[in-house]
Amino acid sequence: MTAMRPLRRLVLAFIMLALPAQAANLVFMIGEEEYFTWETLPAFAKSDVDPIGHKVTIIQADAADKNNFPGLVAALKDADLLLVSVRRRTPLKEQLDAVRAHLAAGKPLIGIRTASHAFALRPKDKLVDDKHANWQEFDPEVLGGNYHDHHRGEDKTICTVAAGAESHPILKGITLGELIGNGTLYKNAPLAQTATPLLIGTIPDQPAEPVAWTHRFGPQQAKIFYTSLGHPDDFKQPAFRKLLLNAIAWALGR
Repeated sequence: MTAMRPLRRLVLAFIMLALPAQAANLVFMIGEEEYFTWETLPAFAKSDVDPIGHKVTIIQADAADKNNFPGLVAALKDADLLLVSVRRRTPLKEQLDAVRAHLAAGKPLIGIRTASHAFALRPKDKLVDDKHANWQEFDPEVLGGNYHDHHRGEDKTICTVAAGAESHPILKGITLGELIGNGTLYKNAPLAQTATPLLIGTIPDQPAEPVAWTHRFGPQQAKIFYTSLGHPDDFKQPAFRKLLLNAIAWALGR
């Protein structure tokens, strides 16, 4: 019996290594009309996230009321991570409060593309009524960004690694030559001093701009990742989907 114990330990160790990582509850909050993430994100969840065992709950803006996200409050109660693809929406107060509570609990958030102006009103816009809410400073406060416009034209964005980010786990296994930004380059510089740039984007004859970075938010230091990539053609690139998968793993601490 004593001689069998090392073998038993070896077998148990092999079983533990073979077991999948603990599944997480992910919520994808979608509300924009430009980049088709109501199609690309559910497809990404099915093709890339589901196979690794995570549960994804898709919360779409109500077709009859673009500022309403039915099911969001209930979904965030058990969420381990929130991914935001929203553009200039003013959710019901209890829905935006649920996002705030998620972050206040130290839970991570990932933002893509228009999340930099997810809950911000333009100067000429007004709230629908007092039942809705906006979060003008979501970008600088939560994401650590500074979105203030985007370049025009059809130039593709070339991505390079930010100085000092070469060994960051979010970039692991990504071939940058296969990661191209197909949407217009967002003007995000300068980032908050507390943000950590990961990827820099360039187009001809224009200053370089950060296109992916990490940040921490609130007393609980919730992990934040944001990328201004997210065009429909970006999702066709394995390198971009790998970037999102790595960001999810990093945000979850896995």
